[in-house]
Amino acid sequence: MNRGFYTIMAAQFFSSLADNALLFVAIDLLTSMKAPASLTPLLKLSFVLFYVLFAAFLGAFADSLPKGRVMFIANLIKVVGCSMIFLHVHPLVANAVVGFGAAVYSPAKYGILTELLPAEKLVLANGWIEGLTVMSIILGTVMGGVLVGPDGGTWLVNNVDVPMIDTGITSPYEASLLVIVAVYALAALFNLRIPDTGARYPHQEKNPARLIVDFANCSATLWKDKLGQISLAVTTLFWGAGATLQFIVLKWAERSLHMKLDKASGLIGVVAIGVAVGAAMSAKMIPLKKSLSVIPLGIIMGLVVASMALVHSVGVAYVLLSIIGFLSGFFVVPMNAMLQHRGYVLMSAGHSIAVQNFNENLSVLTMLALYAIMITLNLNLDFIIVLFGLSLAGTMYFIMRRHNANQAQHDSLALIGEHKH
Repeated sequence: MNRGFYTIMAAQFFSSLADNALLFVAIDLLTSMKAPASLTPLLKLSFVLFYVLFAAFLGAFADSLPKGRVMFIANLIKVVGCSMIFLHVHPLVANAVVGFGAAVYSPAKYGILTELLPAEKLVLANGWIEGLTVMSIILGTVMGGVLVGPDGGTWLVNNVDVPMIDTGITSPYEASLLVIVAVYALAALFNLRIPDTGARYPHQEKNPARLIVDFANCSATLWKDKLGQISLAVTTLFWGAGATLQFIVLKWAERSLHMKLDKASGLIGVVAIGVAVGAAMSAKMIPLKKSLSVIPLGIIMGLVVASMALVHSVGVAYVLLSIIGFLSGFFVVPMNAMLQHRGYVLMSAGHSIAVQNFNENLSVLTMLALYAIMITLNLNLDFIIVLFGLSLAGTMYFIMRRHNANQAQHDSLALIGEHKH
């Protein structure tokens, strides 16, 4: 891996670190506002909204400029969104602006990997990016937990001072937000050091109607591809389930394990450690051609998630969540690599990642909306957990059946070598 790759990784790490810390500060802010419990999962929903609404345009934008510059612009948008909370803008609205920055960032972040690296290094690169993203989730979760803890923000207000500048910050949550803005700014500085890969996509459509038609064609191409449809279905399910599981774990920690938010954030960190280990092992053990062999792990993961309803011990919870994290990390890295490779073969890097983001975040929106409805209806949490886990396992089983049917019709592994003519 060259120096440019490591610069991309550093930028991704700090940007994701701030995203994850911001989530916990926003949850704590909603709690202090005495907002309804159903608004908490809507934080994530507002964050991913623009991934879906602007999917047709984000790929073209990512391909219209050097991707390091696109990532820099995206981090500036995140800084603006985070800063809006200082002006007493509702956390859901401010979080949506940060999410818009993340949506702009994503096609460039993944697309630049296919420009910078040969296909055989994509699984390893994804292992790196997933591993570092997970590390940022762990540290961002810890950071968020500290900032919302009884001493974090208060300590910052009382002990941290900027020489010769009156920041006007008097509350713990404002001090916490200032730290997060600083981390976003650091990520933006790394973005400026990302080298230009030289990849250019000269003709970028600017007509919105044509962009939507082009996006629909790209989406249809990926869903019709024998390998693309399976890897896209798996990652779509995975990201929707992962986003929802984050909020289920926090609620489960509160009700079944009697943990407060700053302590419950540690459980999310445990899942993330498991993902990091699984991702690292998968990157070393699973070559691109064997990517689809990991699908059965998704079924096992769903069943393990359903078993959370039986757990009321903190010690057992740590073990169970680390297993869930390991299984998800082990199978999502090969799926991501396969999907990126098929997307790059069939269309441009930015467009393929935009299609992936649209589907994955539509899944996040759908699952979080369903979860928010179930919370509003005051359904039993154990029932929600079992339903969620069994639905995940059942859907993965049907995806596996579809892949087996595809293999029976055609030698799908041979498709890896195909290129669009």
